[in-house]
Amino acid sequence: MASRLAQVSGHLSNAHGRGLLSGEVAIITGGGQGIGRSAALLFAKEGAKVVVSDIDAKKAAAVVDEIKAAGGDAIYVAGDVGADDFPQTIVDATVKQYGKINHIVNNAGFTHDKMIHTMPDETYDIIMKIHVRAPFRLIRAAAPYFRVKSNTPENRSIINVSSTSGLHGNVGQANYAAAKSAVVGLTKTIAKEWGPFGVRANTIAYGLVHTRLTAAKEDGATIEIDGQKVALGIPGAKQRAAAQTVNAFVDIPLQRGATADEAAAGMLFLASPLASYVTGHTLEVTGGRGI
Repeated sequence: MASRLAQVSGHLSNAHGRGLLSGEVAIITGGGQGIGRSAALLFAKEGAKVVVSDIDAKKAAAVVDEIKAAGGDAIYVAGDVGADDFPQTIVDATVKQYGKINHIVNNAGFTHDKMIHTMPDETYDIIMKIHVRAPFRLIRAAAPYFRVKSNTPENRSIINVSSTSGLHGNVGQANYAAAKSAVVGLTKTIAKEWGPFGVRANTIAYGLVHTRLTAAKEDGATIEIDGQKVALGIPGAKQRAAAQTVNAFVDIPLQRGATADEAAAGMLFLASPLASYVTGHTLEVTGGRGI
């Protein structure tokens, strides 16, 4: 699948010899793994200077090493997107290194599932903090570099990651669904407020993408937030996978989930000049479920 993504990317680049994002600067949160990692590598391949952010410094550094090994330009800024000082820290580091910001991809996040009647306040609050408050604060901190009018305007965009849970709801995800729905409203507001400055703002809502968040919870993947370990994944996913039939993904026309590389391609489209007149929209990436 990675080779197919490279082929598609190559076709797109034929119209933009130096890459779709040549000379542009992109901040990608949650860029150390999963969709964020794929996006960081793809943006760099298309000529962007990438600022990789992740709560795991080693993983962020590894992605930067990959980008540099391929001839790209990148730095990493490790940290918790929910921390009070994070937005200004990453904005300052980006501007110090590259002098500007063209794109922000608010991708960092995780799930913390509970049924409504058993969900404590702190489980609800932490998801809202990471998925709504953190993107808002980063965008606000970067405002001076987006709210700019120029005779030679540059390609600039905000891409916020939502989910089909935010669009349609999902059992056990009252917190996540509420947060991802809020992201859509936030994005539409940015599009209206910053459109006069030539800034595009769009949401990308993912369905089933094969990452650690959709892997089996029994695999033991965790993330530490505010000193608390949160288990990641879907309970019983291995058992369901073992029992799958050809109709396992009957509600997905493509009959499968997406790879992280395929998910990242949607981000590239929204950031690129190919979407130069696309703003205030939600791109639902589900293998066709949104048809």
